[in-house]
Amino acid sequence: MKVIVQKYGGKSVETIKKMQNIADNIIQKKEEGYNVVVVVSAMGKTTNQLIEMAKTISEHPCKRELDMLMATGEQVSSSLLTMILKEKGYDAVSLTGFQAGIKTKGVHTKNRIVKIDIDNVKKHLEKNKIVVVTGFQGINELGEITTLGRGGSDTTAVALAAKLQCTCEIYTNVEGIYGVDPRFFPNTKKLDYISYEEMMEMASLGSNVMETRAVEIGHKYNIPIYVASSCKNTKGTYIKEFDKNMEQKSITGLSVNDNVLMVTINNVPYSPKNISNIFSKLANQEVNIDMISQTPPNKGHVNISFTTAKENTTIVDKVMKKLKKEICNMEVQNNTDLTKISVVGMGMRNEPGVASKVFKLFAENNINFKQVTTSEISISYTIYASDKQKAINVLCCI
Repeated sequence: MKVIVQKYGGKSVETIKKMQNIADNIIQKKEEGYNVVVVVSAMGKTTNQLIEMAKTISEHPCKRELDMLMATGEQVSSSLLTMILKEKGYDAVSLTGFQAGIKTKGVHTKNRIVKIDIDNVKKHLEKNKIVVVTGFQGINELGEITTLGRGGSDTTAVALAAKLQCTCEIYTNVEGIYGVDPRFFPNTKKLDYISYEEMMEMASLGSNVMETRAVEIGHKYNIPIYVASSCKNTKGTYIKEFDKNMEQKSITGLSVNDNVLMVTINNVPYSPKNISNIFSKLANQEVNIDMISQTPPNKGHVNISFTTAKENTTIVDKVMKKLKKEICNMEVQNNTDLTKISVVGMGMRNEPGVASKVFKLFAENNINFKQVTTSEISISYTIYASDKQKAINVLCCI
């Protein structure tokens, strides 16, 4: 059975007219001899609108009920697209995450896929049906509807492709993966190929084209992922295992992330217990920490800085308020006027001096940075938001 999984994002399904167009793309694949599984996001900005509605009722809506609410967006898309396919003369069936056998675990609004029982999907494929699955959702061990967090439809699609052992095509409103977002640097080039590792790094550092977990699954099960435009017939980008035929540059891509909250905690009595307590309390509230820095002990005290997403501000403030009762003299400062900019490339493994080049460029252009972190194939800097465009312009010339 020759199978392919296609995923269409919110922009691709935001109107009936656009759904009519992607239905033709799906039918073309069917005519080429494929059994097609389609994963859809909610129409346009439906998910945001549903969240806004919930917040008119409560500043912090019950997350279980929020999952129930948000899951409806993808159900609308899947049922409408299935109706369109049927009207065009092709047998199709829509399935919720539960009906598609997607089992999840974790906290509401941030669940993870732990297992897919693929039997129901296969049963419909064997009947020559196009299967349209709601992205972004599943069912947990208690039988409750859950959602997978932002970008969860990508994860749904790649996980289904991994289970079916087939290629996954991600169709979106961009023509592929670029070295840097073209909105920031119009002369950037589209990549024909990018390695799983580079794409995971770029995604985790703020590039919004692909969801990190989706690429991780592709890497784990060696599932090729093709990213292309849903409305333009242009060549896209393959995410695949790195091989010697792929162009090796010191820097393949640049990730830019404006969703940065930097928290600085001053005057913390130095002890592993105090530092562990800070990050344990944040972890208990599902706050994902990105960059961390700490000053050397001075007179028995240290200063600690960490970054997280801006949407965690309210939760972080509550945690800090509790900590102040335990660490009486500590002082907390928040800074949201920041951007994280990261250079990524497999070539860094074998080419020394990339960090030196970046530091030199920043010095020559008077770009200050607050934090630096590195991995084997990336270097990230927290800079003032006002320096973002200047930093992008100089880094794209390396």
